Amino acid sequence: MSQVIPVLETARLVLRGHQLTDLEEYTAMWNEPGFYQFLGGKPLSEEDVWRKMLAQQGHWLMMGYGFWAVEEKSTGRFIGCVGFSDYNRALEPSIKGFPEIGWVLTPRVHGLGYATEAIKAALTWGRAHFQQRQTACIIDPDNEASLRVARKFGYQEWARTQYREQPIVVLRANLDEQ
Repeated sequence: MSQVIPVLETARLVLRGHQLTDLEEYTAMWNEPGFYQFLGGKPLSEEDVWRKMLAQQGHWLMMGYGFWAVEEKSTGRFIGCVGFSDYNRALEPSIKGFPEIGWVLTPRVHGLGYATEAIKAALTWGRAHFQQRQTACIIDPDNEASLRVARKFGYQEWARTQYREQPIVVLRANLDEQ
């Protein structure tokens, strides 16, 4: 699997495939209210986080893209994930076929610019590898921080709708215009 997932480096981060040792930190993240408040509003068990990690890794084999684990270079610690997915979401308007960018970082690093740094690296990779030039993301309408980050990269609101009985904003951007 490590040969399938490219490693990307920025000044302060390493974007890499998940490692078994990420499970503890990732589970801890999913049990912080400041983390999950805009991601379904409830914590995840270690089992559910494990399944999420496996799904993120499996995307690379099935789709040729997926999520990277984000590692802080200065500490070597897992601090979150960034990448692309296609979850075939039952969503209107449909975003099937659009690489869907997403990012989640542990609250202890919020406000440090890591999300911007990681997303920039992921989008640079996407521009070089995607034939589909449109990408999408979905964000809780109350998550102002993530909406600001998305807009920074040219994502514009396409629709407001519901996903799994929760309100969301669907945003789109063209890779060539970022």
